[in-house]
This record gives sequence, C-alpha cells and structure tokens, in this order.
Amino acid sequence: MAKKVPTQQLNLFPAGPKLPTHEQVSAGGVAYRTTNAGTEVALISVGSGKRWQLPKGLVDSRETPEATAVREVQEEAGIATKLIQKIHTIEYWYVGSKGGKKVRFHKFVHFFLLQYLSGKTEDHDWEVNEARWVPLDQAKTMLAFRSERDVLQKAAILLKQQ
Repeated sequence: MAKKVPTQQLNLFPAGPKLPTHEQVSAGGVAYRTTNAGTEVALISVGSGKRWQLPKGLVDSRETPEATAVREVQEEAGIATKLIQKIHTIEYWYVGSKGGKKVRFHKFVHFFLLQYLSGKTEDHDWEVNEARWVPLDQAKTMLAFRSERDVLQKAAILLKQQ
C-alpha cells in the first residue's frame, strides 16, 4: 500500500511572487441558419493546429457584449447576424502576457444565439484559417473545447424551443 504524503509536503503550490491578475471579457456566438438539410452553425478554424471553435473576441471599451458578439461573428465568420438571446457565460483562468509581463487572466466569455442574415463564410478576416457552415450534430464533435461544446448543446435546446 502506498504511503500517504500530507498535501503540504507535496508542494503543489510553490512559494513565489504572485502574478498580477487582470479580468478579460470576450463575447461570441452560435450563428445558425436553417436549410433543407437541417440546422447549420458557423465554426472557425484558428491556430497552427487548425483548432475549431466558435467565433468570439474581446469586448471593446465602448461596446456591449451583445454588440461584440455580432461584430466578432461578422469579422471572424464573414456573416451578418441578428441577436436572438444570450446562451451562457463561461469563465476560466489562464496565464499570458500583458505589456511584456506575465499575468493571470480571469476570463469571461459571453455567448449569444445569432440568426444568420447574409454574407459568405469565405469573407472571414485574417485571424481565421477557415470559416464554414457545419451541421449542428457534426459541429458538436468538431469543437476543440468542452465548454464550447456545452454552449452549443444549450443553443441546440434553445433552437428546439423556437
């Protein structure tokens, strides 16, 4: 039987200078359209590993999360949308840099349900490798982050209620 080691002896949180913490707020959306084949959502591919995710970005200082969601979907997915309702806010922590110094970010991402109005996913901006329409069920398997899969599941429930 393995010997139990008291938690304080494991040094899980080594002493050292604490990193400054900054709050960061983003917004994005589940942009959807209904076709003869069913409901599709707009996904974007970013990064060198071509990670699939929902379009989202930082809330500007003079912007509401709702306005940011519509703007970011327009920029990253190339499509114009209409805000339907809030889906969910996810929250997490990560370490990054700000002003050339290492900091901890406390991140909040507000997600909204957005109905497609016009545009083409090929018109996405430079930050995105690819944007495309994906059947709702397939999108659930493509998203890289569990939290975004949960958001998509909540969006699917809202769409069934409409």
